[in-house]
This record gives sequence, structure tokens and C-alpha cells, in this order.
Amino acid sequence: MPLLADRPQSKSTAISASRDILLSRRLAVISSGASLVLVSSISCGLAALPIKAEEEKNLVDQKDEGDGGVFSTLKSIFDPNEKTKAGKLLPKAYLKSAREVVKTLRESLEEDTRDVSKFRRTADAAKESIRQYLSSWKGQPAVVSEESYAAIEKAIRSLASFYSKAGPFATMTEEVKASILTDLKTAEDCL
Repeated sequence: MPLLADRPQSKSTAISASRDILLSRRLAVISSGASLVLVSSISCGLAALPIKAEEEKNLVDQKDEGDGGVFSTLKSIFDPNEKTKAGKLLPKAYLKSAREVVKTLRESLEEDTRDVSKFRRTADAAKESIRQYLSSWKGQPAVVSEESYAAIEKAIRSLASFYSKAGPFATMTEEVKASILTDLKTAEDCL
């Protein structure tokens, strides 16, 4: 069986092959040259520059405040935890879910009940966020002892208690609404 190299090539095929080889060599030279420029610029950027003692103190103070630059940013992206307003370290997913429940439930409670379609939309959004929150975080040891968890749970229980007694289409009393909004405010302050 004859190999491709043994077959006679036309001039256009030979020229095309030589162009491809030259092009790949040019790209290799250009990319290696770019790599050298990049490496040299990085190595030059790492050289220690003289700074005043006051500037050094400011840099240390900034690092203590948590402004660690690129490393700090990358760490915050990949870190599964986040600090709350109170300074506690909680899972980002919990904080996101809890904030969503607080937001949607508050919107639903503050919505005008006379506009039934708009009220239903906000109530359905609140119901869905509560379902997701409970399916993910109910009884989880990482958050069960948190004040925000207790406040959200209390608000959800008050809501469920009202609708189980009054029926699914009952208009919420101002007293129950105020109690739930207070619990949501407490939860929001802790998140």
C-alpha cells in the first residue's frame, strides 16, 4: 500500500503545505516572543521598589482591613462562606436564599391585595422562595443556631398558622402582617 509521501504532489499542494509550515513557524515565534515579553514584564514588576515608612504602614493597614487585592478577590469568589453584617461567617448559599425569602415575602406582604393578579404573582414568588429555602436549609446544623434562621422560621410559621386557620384566600390582618414584617426586619439585620 503506497504512502501519501510516495505519491506525486501537485505544485499547488506543495505550495499550500509550505505556506502552512511557514505560518505555524511564524505563530510559534510570535507566541514565544509574546511569552518572553510577558515574563519580562512580570519579572520587572516584581522588583522591590523603595517606599517610605508611612506608605508601608498604610499598606499594612489596608491588608488588615481585608483589602488583599487580587488574592482576596479570588478567595472571595471561591470561598463558600461570607461575612454577615454582624461579622459572622455563614454559607453564601444560605445568605442568598435567606435574602431572597426576606425580599419576596416582604414584597408580597406590602402588595395591594385589591390588584389580585399582581398580588398572586408576588405571593407565588414568595411561596417558591420559601419552598427552596426550607428544602435547602431546614434543620441544617450550619445555620440552625443563627438569629436570622430563627427569625425567618418564625415569620414562616406565623404565615402558615394564619393561613391554616383563616383559609388560603383570607386577607391577612394588619397585626399578623406587622408581626411577620418585624421578624423579616430582624432577619435582614442579621444577614
